Amino acid sequence: MIDIIKNRIKQGYRTSKFPEEDPGLPERFRGRPVIQPELCGSGCAACVEACPTAALEKGKNGLLTLDLGRCLFCTECTAACPEGAVSFTKDHRLAASRREDLLVTGNEAKLAETLGEEMKRLFGRSLKLRQVSAGGCSACEAELTALGNVVFDLGRFGIQFVASPRHADGLVITGPVTRNMSEALRIAYEAVPSPRLVIAVGACGISGGPFIGSEDHLGGAASVVPVDLFIPGCPPHPVTMLDGLLRLLGRLKEDRVGGQDRRVVPD
Repeated sequence: MIDIIKNRIKQGYRTSKFPEEDPGLPERFRGRPVIQPELCGSGCAACVEACPTAALEKGKNGLLTLDLGRCLFCTECTAACPEGAVSFTKDHRLAASRREDLLVTGNEAKLAETLGEEMKRLFGRSLKLRQVSAGGCSACEAELTALGNVVFDLGRFGIQFVASPRHADGLVITGPVTRNMSEALRIAYEAVPSPRLVIAVGACGISGGPFIGSEDHLGGAASVVPVDLFIPGCPPHPVTMLDGLLRLLGRLKEDRVGGQDRRVVPD
């Protein structure tokens, strides 16, 4: 017992100070992509051809568009681009409230919006979520599990996962939504008391991800139920998921002076 106590003292405080401080992500972290149109040659489509999920598209005007809902963050596009027109930053902020807000054409980000006042009043202090794996590979599910560990400690924000949709305020959906899981997802959604939230996590949960083109899936959560928050990634980092959830609940605000996001404690 003494050895356990000594070891605990030696480890110190392990919980991340995010969002009060920078999450301290490593240099190799692949976050929000940036497109530099001025570097993109009009006749080049190497990045488009290299993308395994057709996340990149070149319009008639020659401008590139990257769909975060399809992107696997594999960097095949950056390796293929001879001019470096596509790059990935360390910006963990990826979640959006609308599907179209996941389309990247430059370096501007359309981040998740706060719920309306009534929904924020209901869920701002306490949010219970039921996770549904609709055909996922368990990568996104593993990162969601990590949200509950001592480092990220999701419970300190009043957000918890529950065992039954009847005890939940909303669903967190992972996986491409296979045809075999579509009915189960509908039943789970209808079991959540109204008003309810739906959060689609990962490229699969948003668009089908690497399974795009398969006849065995329906193309993400929005094909079956309405979605309030999209969190892209393959899989998304726990900080990315936490950032999206806190923005949805109105628990973050932008510090216009320092450019950092700060935690907001609800009234």
